[in-house]
Amino acid sequence: MTARSKVSAGLLMYRRLAGGELEVLLAHPGGPLFAKRDAGYWTLPKGELEPDEVALACAIREFREETGIVREPERYLDLGEVRQRGGKRVLAWAFEGDWTQQPLHSNTFELEWPPRSGRLQAFPEIDRAEFFSLEVAARKMNSAQVEFLGRLQALLGA
Repeated sequence: MTARSKVSAGLLMYRRLAGGELEVLLAHPGGPLFAKRDAGYWTLPKGELEPDEVALACAIREFREETGIVREPERYLDLGEVRQRGGKRVLAWAFEGDWTQQPLHSNTFELEWPPRSGRLQAFPEIDRAEFFSLEVAARKMNSAQVEFLGRLQALLGA
């Protein structure tokens, strides 16, 4: 499968603050390549679909694997699809929830680090997750995914 044909699915958890303001939970990619990168690198927790996997089931699985947060919300809001700069399609759903800063528990990946050292090291797929206002989230997120924030606002009438 080429990079242009990859499809990922993810969940965007949101919460409403006392004044009605919305916040969304974003994840920062782990590993040494992203350690000092911030604006434009945060994302909704997501992952690639397995062959013949239902997209929403993939989004739920990936959210659980990347955050350790297990939720069974009453409903998911379909946020549609965006295409990222490299061609990857991202499908997303939103759900209302909260996270009480329990320890983040992410699955890991292996990477040869330092480069050409011959040593494989394990790194978390997500090294941190935080709630952000929609304004801040729009600056932190992958630029293609910012569209999901507007769709969420429209669906919630916010």
